[in-house]
Parts: sequence; C-alpha cells; structure tokens
Amino acid sequence: MAVRKRGTAWMMDSQIRFPDGSKCRHRETIRGATSRRAAEQWERQRHNELLQEWDDKRSGRRPREEVPTFEAYSEEFLASYASVHNKPSEVISKRRVIDRYLKPEFGALKLDEVDVRRIDALKAKLLERVSAKTVRNICAVLSKMLRYAEETEVIVRAPRVKLIRAPQAEFDFLDFDEAERLLRTAATHEPEWYVMLLTALRTGLRFGELCELRWDDVDLVSGRLRVRRNFTYGAVTTPKNGRPREVPLSPQLIEALKRHRHLNSLVFCKADGGRRIHRRADVAIKRICRRAGLRKIGWHVLRHTMASHLVMRGRSLKEVQELLGHSDLTMTLRYAHLSPAAKQEAVATLDSPGLPGTVLNGRSSIETLQGHGTNTSQTVAAESGQRKSPVTTLRYRANLGRGGRDSNPRPPA
Repeated sequence: MAVRKRGTAWMMDSQIRFPDGSKCRHRETIRGATSRRAAEQWERQRHNELLQEWDDKRSGRRPREEVPTFEAYSEEFLASYASVHNKPSEVISKRRVIDRYLKPEFGALKLDEVDVRRIDALKAKLLERVSAKTVRNICAVLSKMLRYAEETEVIVRAPRVKLIRAPQAEFDFLDFDEAERLLRTAATHEPEWYVMLLTALRTGLRFGELCELRWDDVDLVSGRLRVRRNFTYGAVTTPKNGRPREVPLSPQLIEALKRHRHLNSLVFCKADGGRRIHRRADVAIKRICRRAGLRKIGWHVLRHTMASHLVMRGRSLKEVQELLGHSDLTMTLRYAHLSPAAKQEAVATLDSPGLPGTVLNGRSSIETLQGHGTNTSQTVAAESGQRKSPVTTLRYRANLGRGGRDSNPRPPA
C-alpha cells in the first residue's frame, strides 16, 4: 500500500492482492486529505472496500451501497410478495404492522443493519405498549420480510427472529340463560337485528361472513348454508382459512330465515340493500346488551358462545372444529375445558374389566377370578413381576381377562 503527493493532491497507488491470489494495481486521487497521515488512513479504508467489493462479486451479493433501506424495501416486499401470496386483508394487515411499528424503528437503516440485537430491543420496547400476542404478530411479519430479502439475495443472511411466547388468549361467551335473554330483548326491542343475532349464535359465522352471506348460499329446504365469502377491511375475500364450509341450520333458525326472506341478494343488509357496517352493528349489539342487563360484548363473542354451548352439551371437538371452520384442532382446543364429562369418561375407562386388581361391583378382579376357579397365586406372581416374554404376557392377561386358567403356567423363579 502506498500514497504519494502529486502537485497539491494526494494519490493512492497500491497493489491489491485478493484472496484467490490474483493482483491488480489501483490508482485513485485522494480527495480531502491535507496530510500524509490522513491520506494513508483513507487509503487503508479504500483498500478494505475494494476487497469487500471483490468478495461481493464472487458471492453474488449486492455491493454495500446497493442494499436498500428498510423503508424502501418494505414497499418492494408488499408489492412483490404480500400482494401475490396473501389475501387483500392480509396485505392491509401487514402494511399496518410495518407502518405503525417497524418503520419508526428501522426505516432509515440499511436492511442488513437490522440484526438480532436491534430486534430484541424492539421487542422489549413494544412489550411496554402492546400485548405479547401483538408483539408475536409483529415479529412474524418482520421475520417473513427478512427471509424474503435473503431468498431474493437482497441481503446475505437474514437474522433469526425468535417469536416470543404468548399466553392463550382468554375468551368470553354467554351462558345459556344470557343468550336467551339477548335474543328475547332483540326480538322485542330491535327486531331488525334479531335474525342476524340468532344466525350468529346458531352457526358461529364471523361478522364478515354474516355481512357477505347471500341468499344463493342458503338452502332452506335442506337446512344448510355455505360459507364462501368474507368481508373484511373493505374488501370481499375468501373465508379466513381460505376454504369454504357448510353449516347445518337448526329448525328455529330455518323458520326465522323464512320470515326474514326479502328480495335483496344479501341476507343481512340495510333497508336500501347496502351492506351492514361493523361500527354500527357493534353499537347495536352493545345497545341490546344494555337493554337485556348484560355486560357489553362484541359480535365475535357470539361465535365463542356457539362453540361453548356445543361442547357443554357433549358434542366432540372435531365436530366443533368443522362447524367453526378452524384449519386445525389447536384453535378448537381452547373450548376443551368446558367438557368435564369427557375427562370423567376417559378416567372411567381405567376401571374396565380384564386386568388384575380392577374393582368391579365392590370386588377386585382377583376375587372375581377366584370365583371362576382361577389359580390366584399365578395371578399374584404375575403382578409381582414374574418375568415372561411380551407375547406370553399378553396371552396370559387375555386369558385371565376371559376368566380362564393360565394355559401355560410356569413355576415361580
């Protein structure tokens, strides 16, 4: 490495040796240097930059100055990835997360400057303002954006975004008496909302699915409806999990829908045929709750209520999952604690006859076997750890379960 002065300007005139053994001579005027020390410092920095550029070209990476800022790349991510692979409602949701939480923190940084340390600092800051579930959703968007940048070779390696654990969100639901009070109050004081409330309680449809339910989707003869569309963020999309589903109608709901039938295409609409607005519907259900002497609830509580009532009446979680349209059983398991009978039945199966020591009608199975003439000494020896092969043990226990004798007795060891 060498610098020399030419006239009033300093110049870099260096032999650059690259890691693969190749060499090149680099000459460049050093601007702004007023002394040899300043020129040598500039030359060392430039030498490192040239080595980095060579490494970037060999690995296919973008030069450092071409890495976009987080703010600039976020627009590319939304246009190139989110709008292609996500529903319109999800694109809007991602944009809100980026604009509200990520841009203020990372917007001016180069994309490859967003590292684990900065991400963890953002988590700590957000946890002071929002719930753990919201922070988890924000981190999920950030993680996808950085991994997409790595896949498209905008950055060399995306930092690992570790999602924090969020406690299971609690949910509210109406008990049987409260649900009936809500319906009676609506039928008496606000009949224009009665059928919509009844449909929500009997089918578990989300509010957006109720708003986009059309008469073409309802079959009052066979008693079922098809959920094919959802209205959210001002756009008509598919249901939340992307798949249509079929929901049976109860006799009470069938009669109510027959009386509610009209000529507009939407089942639930305003007097002029327009779509219901969530804000006004939310005000209406809270007003009905106040009249009924209930706590204020939202429309999604009616979905939880339908699922909770089914579980409390003994229906299986798999049935509830299919009716609600959950993509997997994990979401439905939140209602499992409402079915104490299921646990009671599971434990009761441990008392089924066939194994030594079971108590039936006040008598142990050993006493029962004695009544059938079985050699109980062999039974006790088996229970106390007498060694047999796995196949012999299974045959032995099956024979005892039928109340017979051991067909292949062995003397105690």
